[in-house]
Parts: sequence; structure tokens; C-alpha cells
Amino acid sequence: MRRSKQQTRLRILDAAFGLFWRQGFLRVAMDDIAARAGITKRALYQHFPSKDDLMAATLAHSSKLAIERLRAFPRAGPPGKFIDSFFADLAEWASKPKWSGGGFTRVAVELADLRGHPARAIARNHKAAVEQWLADGLAAGGMSSPRENAREIMLLTEGAMALMLIHGDRSYAQTAARAAKRLVRRE
Repeated sequence: MRRSKQQTRLRILDAAFGLFWRQGFLRVAMDDIAARAGITKRALYQHFPSKDDLMAATLAHSSKLAIERLRAFPRAGPPGKFIDSFFADLAEWASKPKWSGGGFTRVAVELADLRGHPARAIARNHKAAVEQWLADGLAAGGMSSPRENAREIMLLTEGAMALMLIHGDRSYAQTAARAAKRLVRRE
């Protein structure tokens, strides 16, 4: 049975996602992605003319799925409860085998010298969407300055992810949650 173009495209995106997140964006070769997807390199290039295009499409697909998961996250109740749940979820994510930090941050770091790279723009848009999601959650809890607080919580989130990756210690998520709750209590 022949696969549809859409099915093949999704197989490629899934293969690329797994390899990029495990090995890094720059270290993965198109040959590796084609092999993992079970297609020829020629077929891969028919779907994605370059590795840059594939990186951008993979990140866009990943961002869409991640934002959908966030939208299902409970945001009702007081901001402190929302913050505890958010950082507990972050700690649980970091407990997964082979967790390697936030992929959108990692790609921005890997491509730091390529400012115009499309993957960096997607990473920036993803982080902005997460920050907006946080602001909406804080606003739903009655915060008077949800955007400012969301920005501060994003800083704590990124710091917690980096330190959990560096030290292998998930308690940084709890520390970040306590700091975030202090921020919102000052309101």
C-alpha cells in the first residue's frame, strides 16, 4: 500500500524531531533522518528542499503540538495554584529519560550565530506564545499585571530548565515555583 504525501511528511517530521531533540539540530544529517523515516534521501528532499526547511517545519509542527498541550492545561483558580501546577509539570517533564532541556531554547543557542535562520524565528514565536499563555492564565486568576508577571515567570522557567539540565536536579522547578509565587503575591 502506497503512503500518502501527508503520511510521509509526518513520518519525516517525527523522525527529524526524535533525532534533533536527542542529538542536536546541527549534528543530525539528512541521511540519518531519511533512514529513520524509512525513505530514500531523494524522497526526503522532495518533501523538504533543505535541512533548514526541515528544521523549520519540525519546529513549527512541534510548537503547534506543544501549544495544544498547554491549552489543555488547567488554569482555573488562584495564580499560586496555577504556578505550582505549571512548575510541577515542568519537573515531571524533566524526569523523562533522555530529557535534554527545552528544544526551542536549544535551537536558538545552536543557531546563535545565524540570526536570520527560520528555525530561530519559530523558536522566538513559540516562546512568545508560551509567555502569552502564561499571561492569560494569570489574568484568569485575577492578576492585575499578568503580562509583566508572565515575563518574569518565563525567566524563571528558562533558568529552571537550564539548571535542571546542568545539574540533573529537578528541585530547581520547585525553587522557581516559590520565586514565581513571591512575584505574584507582591501584586
